[in-house]
Amino acid sequence: MDISKDTPQTPAPATAVPDDASPTVKRRLRVITLIATFGGLLFGYDTGVINGALPYMTEDLGLTPFTEGMVTSSLLLGAALGAVTGGRLSDGRGRRRTILVLAVVFFVGALGCTLAPNTAVMVVARFVLGLAVGGASVTVPVYLAEVSPAERRGALVTRNELMIVSGQLLAFTSNAIIARVGGESGGVWRWMLVIATIPAVVLWFGMLVMPESPRWLASQSRFGEALEVLKHVRSQQRAEAELAEVSSLAVKDEEQKLGGWQDMKSTPWVRKLMFVGFGIAIVQQITGVNTIMYYGTQILTDAGFAADSALTANIANGVISVLATFVGIWLLGRVARRPMLMAGQMGTTAALLLIGVFSLALPSGDGRAYAVLAMTVTFLAFQQGAISPVTWLMLSEIFPMRMRGFGMGVAAVVLWLTNFVIGLVFPSLVDGIGISNTFFLFVLAGLFSLAFVKRYVPETKGRTLETLEAELKARFS
Repeated sequence: MDISKDTPQTPAPATAVPDDASPTVKRRLRVITLIATFGGLLFGYDTGVINGALPYMTEDLGLTPFTEGMVTSSLLLGAALGAVTGGRLSDGRGRRRTILVLAVVFFVGALGCTLAPNTAVMVVARFVLGLAVGGASVTVPVYLAEVSPAERRGALVTRNELMIVSGQLLAFTSNAIIARVGGESGGVWRWMLVIATIPAVVLWFGMLVMPESPRWLASQSRFGEALEVLKHVRSQQRAEAELAEVSSLAVKDEEQKLGGWQDMKSTPWVRKLMFVGFGIAIVQQITGVNTIMYYGTQILTDAGFAADSALTANIANGVISVLATFVGIWLLGRVARRPMLMAGQMGTTAALLLIGVFSLALPSGDGRAYAVLAMTVTFLAFQQGAISPVTWLMLSEIFPMRMRGFGMGVAAVVLWLTNFVIGLVFPSLVDGIGISNTFFLFVLAGLFSLAFVKRYVPETKGRTLETLEAELKARFS
């Protein structure tokens, strides 16, 4: 297809053309989604494995509460840098090529953590692993959003969230099994960490045969290649209609030179959109979700479980996360994004309030232990069933095409830095003011988050990415 700068008008939305794709085409789209979301599986495993590995690592490496926080949060600091670097790289070099690079970094980082002889090496290796986690957190959702048809975008992009929580469940389960088999033997945590090298290899080999994002190809004026990719994942008629819409926007974006820091600063509507993206990112983190993902075993131990029992009980957190994400994927096809995000905020805030109350009011023992476990499970049901899938989906949708990777990358930097600060200070907060007061702080943050979502966050459901871009430009201009 020959697209020139003389394109007169924006074509009608591609959603007006039904996508009567063949079973082979639909199967191809499912395979692309499965392979790409191995990046999400690695994201989940590498962030969740520290939950069970940390107690054994603490003994072997002689960690203090501060160095525990450093080992945990160094990955998050790396993720902040990896998010913006991965976003820029995916805009400049392509989504597929970036995911291939990230697979290598995942492998190297996991191997470095496994072989770390001391705390300093562990912190560095976790930082390297964080580069891959941050890059994947940006690039995989953008890739899926750009490959997916508009009406299936919510379901397909949130498959990545499903793989993230599946990776966390895999980490929790393998931690418990390895701990029981290995007992108190030295270095048992190394076996927990090395498992992450396997999906990294699968991701690399799988992405070798996956197509590039058609929207990225169009943004590079490679319209013929973009059409060929669309024909592989759409019906012929829908592919041509979608390319016409994408190409028209690509020409306009090229004329406006959207795509970097300078453009973000000089374009008011993009600047306002970045503010919204930052807010969505912060909202997802200040629920305190990753205190439960990273320190869940210790929270349950403090509540009254024995160490081995806490590891096993923590699997319930992983199971409910996976089940809740299935529910979230189902809801995203039927419920608007914004109300879903607000419902999740109300649920998580109530659960955190009850964790704090139970930890404060109930005596140590089985009653308090199971009450806290019930509330962590409830918290994760709302977090993983509503807040997390909507967060990553909306961040992959709201930014303009030519700076989608960059925009999501910058928003993800804010997300990971917020995560880093929480992961770093949580052990010290618990040590200083107690677990109840710490969770009461998260309750207060949840109330502020709810007010932000109600006032500023737009609805994104039911539009193509191109239609949504036009709507957001009109709203924020």
